[in-house]
Amino acid sequence: MTEPMKYGQTEFEVHLPPELIAAELEPNQVDLPQRTTAEHIRWALDHPIDSAPLKELVKAGDKVCVIISDVTRRWQAPDTYLPILIGELEAAGVRDEDILILSATGTHRRQTEEEHIGLVTKPVYDRIRVEDHVCTDQGNLAYVGTTSRGTPVWLDKRALACDKIILTGGVVYHFMAGFGGGRKSILPGIAGRETIMKNHNLALNPGIGSGSNPAVRSANMNAANPVHADMMEACSMVRPTFLLNVVVNDEQEIIAAFAGNWVTAHRAACDLVDRMYGVPVKEKTPLVIASAGGYPKDLNFYQTIKTLSNALEVMADGGTLILVTKSEEGFGSEDTQRQIAGFATMEEREKDLRENFSIGAFIGYLFAESAEKYHVIAVTGMAQEDFGTARIHVVKTLDEALELSRRLNGGRDLRATLLPHGANTLPKFQE
Repeated sequence: MTEPMKYGQTEFEVHLPPELIAAELEPNQVDLPQRTTAEHIRWALDHPIDSAPLKELVKAGDKVCVIISDVTRRWQAPDTYLPILIGELEAAGVRDEDILILSATGTHRRQTEEEHIGLVTKPVYDRIRVEDHVCTDQGNLAYVGTTSRGTPVWLDKRALACDKIILTGGVVYHFMAGFGGGRKSILPGIAGRETIMKNHNLALNPGIGSGSNPAVRSANMNAANPVHADMMEACSMVRPTFLLNVVVNDEQEIIAAFAGNWVTAHRAACDLVDRMYGVPVKEKTPLVIASAGGYPKDLNFYQTIKTLSNALEVMADGGTLILVTKSEEGFGSEDTQRQIAGFATMEEREKDLRENFSIGAFIGYLFAESAEKYHVIAVTGMAQEDFGTARIHVVKTLDEALELSRRLNGGRDLRATLLPHGANTLPKFQE
């Protein structure tokens, strides 16, 4: 019996003959030490990777910038680890007035006082300066160099003015950077808009009409991924003093923490994510059925990019993809909606994306581009007309999607891979 595909607060059974199901992919079971969140953080700080302990790297009189993610990454639970981290700094003699907590907003909006308090806790907020990075505030940016890929690196001068920079955040698969966390605290986190746009445009191949770069994908964190490699170069210009990154489970509970060197401690966190969610597969199949995971993971179409990216890893050429995503809040991003529904051709989409790159627009582009290469069927509460000229088929149930798949494929049922946890499960194809 296959696991149902979650859809909002409900689910759909998969009505396919068992002999046609090549694989049903589930996250891996990984044995981890049973600790409280605080114990995870303290253990990481006491066992830094390729680094001296933090309390030996800072001293009284140092000005220290602690970079945190913004409210869009609230799942990282910085309110649980920041007080412990601040306590380490104070134990080393660093004064409250010499600490700056800088929120790595990237291109996101400024945050409210209530949001800041939620991120850092009221006791920390009352004692320590908390500020947002603003990527368009040129007066608050300083030029630190240009990467080998031509990205001019402008960073928040408040961080650069500090003696020590500490990176914090969470690590998950990222469909552009390979993995979140680590160097992303610097670029895009505290970078200028020009820097962010130049870096993110590396997700596209050179020249109009060449589309997205296939090396820019989840779990690919090597030199072949230009977005990641460019981020690493930018971050190396800052030489962060220390890093604290966490890994969470499906319930967004911290299950591990890694501290120390900004490169190798981050890599250790990425390795754990890969062990948990990277699932080996033996074949690519002509049909992939993937659920975003139900509520709240399928609240909008924007979030479904994780499921799309993962599903494509096991898709045979010219295959059919069924995405199960209720998306009761619609697209969830104006830029995503505009890319999908606002243009008549892929060339127009790509030209606009190169000129007005944003994560939301790139997500919309990837959906439309995938629908040019594969039959993409969305089981969703959205309407067909919402998708404009993009070649995405819209149906209301999984049974309807399977029937449409048959019509699109000469009346045949196809051999399938099932991803009931599509947002979190990355197929690792083994040749």
